[in-house]
Amino acid sequence: MLSAKDPKPSRAVTRLLVEYRLRAVEIRQKLREFREVPEDEYFYELLYCLLTPQSSAVTCAAAVEELRRRNFAGTSFNPEPILRKPKQGYVRFHRMKARYLLEAKLRFPEIQKRLRNEVNTCQLRQWLVRNVRGLGMKEASHFLRNIGRTDVVILDRHILRNMVHYGVIREIPKTLTVKRYLELEEQFNKFARSVGIPPDELDLLLWSQETGFILK
Repeated sequence: MLSAKDPKPSRAVTRLLVEYRLRAVEIRQKLREFREVPEDEYFYELLYCLLTPQSSAVTCAAAVEELRRRNFAGTSFNPEPILRKPKQGYVRFHRMKARYLLEAKLRFPEIQKRLRNEVNTCQLRQWLVRNVRGLGMKEASHFLRNIGRTDVVILDRHILRNMVHYGVIREIPKTLTVKRYLELEEQFNKFARSVGIPPDELDLLLWSQETGFILK
């Protein structure tokens, strides 16, 4: 296996590079789609990232589509029934997450203003973590990537598992403090540079290898 400090390719890295060549066009297209997300969709992208912790990405996407269909941004209703509705699939911790969605809705004008004015993505992520209940470093990174800010890494279980697989880290950490998240993000970026794949593209590649598809 190839660590961030060892540039020699291994069989695992060779297979990774082959897979990258096969999927690079699809991955770059998805990243372009993120960069082209219109500003009026940012609210629903935020809702999606508030829902995804410990829940299926497909289920959360379906729940957000239902919220969009019912114009959650412009009307007043409790989203909790949608998060536990069998048609969309069960979103875990639906009561708590419904509260997160309602609070994010109330604060979204302030959030939107910050998104427009903050150029530095890392500083913007820190602000989101401090000011949006339900967003940790992973969720804030996910949200920013989904609206075209691709210079952050989403350290979810898929990525961390692959970091172990490729020898970048010894084991998946039991907890992720902000400090530890930033350390692991830098290790991921070093590994990406060592194999010659841009970090945002490697992030999507590893995620798609784990799940079998590229969603968001």
